[in-house]
Amino acid sequence: MDLAFKDFQRHPGKFAATTVGVGLLIAIVLTMNGIYRGNIHDGVWLIDHTDCDLWVVERGRGGPFNEPSRIPQETWKRIAAVPGVLRASPYIVYTVQRELGGRSQQFTVVGYDLFGGLGGPGQLEAGRALESPRFEMVADRKLGLAVGDLVRLAVHDFTVVGVTRGAVDSGGNPLVYLSLPDAQEVLYQEDNRALELKRSASLRALEAASLPSTDTERLLPLLDSGAVTVSAVLARVEPGADLAEVQRHVTRWLYLDSYTTEQERDLMLRGRLLRMSAILGLFRALLLVVSIVVISLLVYILTMEKIRSIATLKLIGAPNRIIVRLILEQSLFLTVASFVAGYALISVTQERFPRTLVLLSSDTGTTFLVLLAGGIVASLAGIVHSLRTPPSVALGG
Repeated sequence: MDLAFKDFQRHPGKFAATTVGVGLLIAIVLTMNGIYRGNIHDGVWLIDHTDCDLWVVERGRGGPFNEPSRIPQETWKRIAAVPGVLRASPYIVYTVQRELGGRSQQFTVVGYDLFGGLGGPGQLEAGRALESPRFEMVADRKLGLAVGDLVRLAVHDFTVVGVTRGAVDSGGNPLVYLSLPDAQEVLYQEDNRALELKRSASLRALEAASLPSTDTERLLPLLDSGAVTVSAVLARVEPGADLAEVQRHVTRWLYLDSYTTEQERDLMLRGRLLRMSAILGLFRALLLVVSIVVISLLVYILTMEKIRSIATLKLIGAPNRIIVRLILEQSLFLTVASFVAGYALISVTQERFPRTLVLLSSDTGTTFLVLLAGGIVASLAGIVHSLRTPPSVALGG
């Protein structure tokens, strides 16, 4: 007699429903594993996929991702003149909410210098990289755009010339790559009414100073024009150059902060991602504990349903090791079947999930082993109860 096999033969619907139910719970555990790893993956994706050695940002800022950073665009020329720097280029990044593909979507715009600059898109899934300095864009496939589509940003239409895959910011929002002038125009573009109000305020300030009308007309354009800024300057150092010495030079003489890629990555992990990772890790542990408890209760209940059959085995002289083996087989069969069902479900739906899921084999294997150990421990209660059951129960005693 095999408890698990006989139960499946006699009650296939009940056993299938139990397996699917526990499998759904395990799928949630695996999903939480993927969200936890995906949160870290998305948080550092842009840092890891930007080919540079140094991120130069505003002094005292943990930018450009942990907090905003604004420095004059011409700063890149000063960075390029630092001893040991091979190349430097301006870089701007910001998040917007715009109408794309017939619906409102949030995405992050990355602006970079097309002509030998750093920070552009890497490998493309379709199309090509930016070639024209105006009105071209590369977008991630999560935005639902294809090569050749026209997208309205600010007051211009942009043509999608390339499509990336998996290019996201720290919040999992898809990326859009623009040339630096286009990205700045989209960010700083003001409508006519806002320009009129700004000009009126500047005019009133000049009139309050009791300046001659000729001076007012001459100074007004200077007040209205703002300095062009960027989020950071990306730099690549010469082969063999001392990176730490370059950083010290930037800090001391240019009064700016600079971070290596590893330091920038660490800023994200200890900053914006820290609290969310802690919360997701806690939920992951709680869901795993709940899954083990549910499996334990199910194994115990299934064992109690067969207590008369177990008593019959004891009545005909079956040794205790046979009873222990049958209960363990039932527990292991339920755990393994439920895990397979949950893993199959998450594998099918992984690509359709709204957030990046990173399913590491190490996490999946650890989860399986923990659930398997939990199933074995769960069967102990049923084993103890079964061994204490007198054979007379088989006769109705």
